[in-house]
Amino acid sequence: MNTEVRRKLEMAARVREFILAHSSTESSYAPVLARLEERLQRAGAIAARQHEGLTAARAARAHRRELRRVVQFQLLHYLVAVGSVAATDRAELAARFKLPASNAANTVFLTSVKALIATARDQKDMLMEHGMKPELLDDLDRLIAEFEAAVGTARTGRRDHIGARADLDVITAEIQKQIKVLDGITRYRFGMSPELMAEWKAVRRVPGQPKGGSSPKAGTGEVTPGPGGIAPAA
Repeated sequence: MNTEVRRKLEMAARVREFILAHSSTESSYAPVLARLEERLQRAGAIAARQHEGLTAARAARAHRRELRRVVQFQLLHYLVAVGSVAATDRAELAARFKLPASNAANTVFLTSVKALIATARDQKDMLMEHGMKPELLDDLDRLIAEFEAAVGTARTGRRDHIGARADLDVITAEIQKQIKVLDGITRYRFGMSPELMAEWKAVRRVPGQPKGGSSPKAGTGEVTPGPGGIAPAA
């Protein structure tokens, strides 16, 4: 969750607390407050989904890096060492027993490793004669399958994170609309109370955003009533 969205949701929670602390029997409050409550609950669920997606993606990437390290620097190193010796007199075969570039993209890495494993299976008897353990290729197959699964999990987690972030932007905008209505109701109810309006203004303040609204006359702390005796908000 980005900082701006988090701050807006924290502000919305403060607005809810203010409204509940100054409850009213006025019918105008109930539907707006209910919509705010429902959207805040949805925002919480979306934020949890975003966090889960990000956590899953990070864990999968860490597992993917560790698997690649083991494959590259342990298993493949062993296989290539045996292959290069076994194919000493076969230049065309020796050229196929090369380690993938350590900085290659994951797709390139997978393609290279799978090609190397296929070559090794074709030459399995020869490689075993020169010191390859028979279970090495099975171990490589298993780790590569895990690697591919980790790549998929990281991709899915990232996609879920991005989707949730977009959904969170939408629900946050909907919450702001409900707060705008509550702002109108609150100004109508408490416009003649400088103390409550100052509290309301503080509640709706989002850190990092410019301050807005009208101010009392300088040096007086008074609020000038508008038409009908209803004072504008500070």
